[in-house]
Amino acid sequence: MIVSFAILEGFRDEIRNKIFSFGSHLQISKYDTNNSFEGAPISTATGINSTEEIAGIQHIQGFARKTAIIKTEDEVLGVVMKGVGEDYDLSAMQANLDEGGLVTFSDTASSKDVMLSRKIANKLRLKVGDEAIFYFIQNPPRARKLKVVGVFNTGLEEFDEVFVIGDLQLIRELNNWPDTLVGGVEILLKDFNQIDQVADQVFDQMNYDLQLEKITDRHAQLFDWLQLLRKNVIIFLVLIIFVATFNMVSTVFIMIIERISMIGVLKAIGATDAQIRKIFYFRGLNLTLKGMLWGNVIGLGFCAIQYFFQVIPLDPENYYMDTVPISWNFPIIIALNVITLVMTMLAILIPAAMVARIKPVRAIKFD
Repeated sequence: MIVSFAILEGFRDEIRNKIFSFGSHLQISKYDTNNSFEGAPISTATGINSTEEIAGIQHIQGFARKTAIIKTEDEVLGVVMKGVGEDYDLSAMQANLDEGGLVTFSDTASSKDVMLSRKIANKLRLKVGDEAIFYFIQNPPRARKLKVVGVFNTGLEEFDEVFVIGDLQLIRELNNWPDTLVGGVEILLKDFNQIDQVADQVFDQMNYDLQLEKITDRHAQLFDWLQLLRKNVIIFLVLIIFVATFNMVSTVFIMIIERISMIGVLKAIGATDAQIRKIFYFRGLNLTLKGMLWGNVIGLGFCAIQYFFQVIPLDPENYYMDTVPISWNFPIIIALNVITLVMTMLAILIPAAMVARIKPVRAIKFD
């Protein structure tokens, strides 16, 4: 159970972090019926300009998108550049880097650095340090020679096959935007589980001509899939607990049957049913605690080995990551131990009640 939950939570956290690296928790954009990647610009003064206004907000950052065609000597590929600024939190993207580094920014001019996904880099035969010409789709079209400084790999095709990361200021220059305009505003939350409550507060305070989108709505299929995985594991764990309690009942039954003669002797010399039940109850408790101790040692030991040494690999094409992920959720581990102990102790009461039905004369003769 410990290993199952650790892997499940690790898998869910890994996938969610990959999604957050491209979209944050909440996104504010211009209310527009146009489904273009670029969208209309908005002012940085959205009505939500300080993290102190709403307690659940951790960080606010601007971004913009621009469609482009990358041309190399041998290949041509259409992409969407996501422009980010110096205030953009790229820590989540850092975990997705395969090689190279992050985009660097300058106070005097727009940066010529870009980050490509592993899939785009392979298609265009580019590596860190190479330069490529980006033809930005507008009227008239504009071209810029940009340098690849990093290659990332999320394993999620809808990101890896489409997006490159560049400088927000470059997109402003291409669109002739002042520094006060961005393509949208992203909001990072302190606690993802509070996304609905914070979204309601943000919606009440933002300007009337803007729209708010939660990441759970923007990538609904991925989050529904993760929720389905969680339900499957809960069913699996319920079955494991049932098997564990059934095994404990069987073990105590066997202990009682093997010691029927002893029970008869104890009753013959004056022992009460309650005293004899306590003997088997505490014997079952002793076995349970030993099993839980070894279970925790083996389960946590396996998780620690995988967490620090990553000995079990995965195919990133199928699992979106290259090793089995581990998440240390100690409240869940403690809850599993408590539930297992309580359920097992309640189950032991069933065979222990059998002691009252044993007659001393017949028990002593029992072979």
